[in-house]
Amino acid sequence: MSEELPPVGKTAVGVAGLRALESGRPDRLFEDPYAGAFFHAGRAIFEGHPNPDRRLGMVFAQQVAVRTRFFDDFVAGGTQTVLLAAGLDARAFRLDWADGARVYEIDLPDVLAFKETVLTEQGARPRCERTAVPADLREDWVTALKNAGFDPGRPTVWVAEGLLVYLGREEAERLLTDVTALSAPGSRISFEHRPDGENDGLLAQARNVGAEVTALWRGGLGSDAPEWLSAHGWQPETVTVAELSVRYGREPMDNTRGGFVTATR
Repeated sequence: MSEELPPVGKTAVGVAGLRALESGRPDRLFEDPYAGAFFHAGRAIFEGHPNPDRRLGMVFAQQVAVRTRFFDDFVAGGTQTVLLAAGLDARAFRLDWADGARVYEIDLPDVLAFKETVLTEQGARPRCERTAVPADLREDWVTALKNAGFDPGRPTVWVAEGLLVYLGREEAERLLTDVTALSAPGSRISFEHRPDGENDGLLAQARNVGAEVTALWRGGLGSDAPEWLSAHGWQPETVTVAELSVRYGREPMDNTRGGFVTATR
């Protein structure tokens, strides 16, 4: 089953493994009861080359833990939320949502099919009105989202977790231009931001141990995401992983100035 996942989708299995590890810690930053099932179902991906993946996981473990908690907090209170490249996170099933909240999960068809199979086997029940939207974010995903019931007249919370680095500059700009056009006043968006771009220490460390994954990276907006958002009608703010690590009671990461940008329309 996991062998049918596209290359980018396969990275979501590794991230699920990291979420499962974090969920098992006594001082966990979040609890994801489905992460282990996703990783178990997809573990065949890693057979034959466990060491590089284990080392890459060690590089990203804290970053993924902090990232997951940050985006969990970011979506809180949202009544219409769109998870762009939703991957194997189970926010619709594990978080408390406002009454009447709707969550749209957009990802490649094979990723969502794998996800649905595992969630069904686990007997998972969403805590909101959840709609899976099979679509390629490099193509016409807007029509699919609208056909699924998305209301562009309502303020929307947009999350692009672990996504933009896999897109080229033009693809990232096109995606965010579409998001902007769909965003009513009061909408919010968040995604990773690395002010040092390709020179970010965490990315450099990852390239040394995980070339199979990092070869898929294309850079997204690079280092000027806040400037792009500001120029397109958003009010951006940034926060670093180091700052969040301290806030969450973890040791600050000293190999990156990266973090997240959030913006409001």
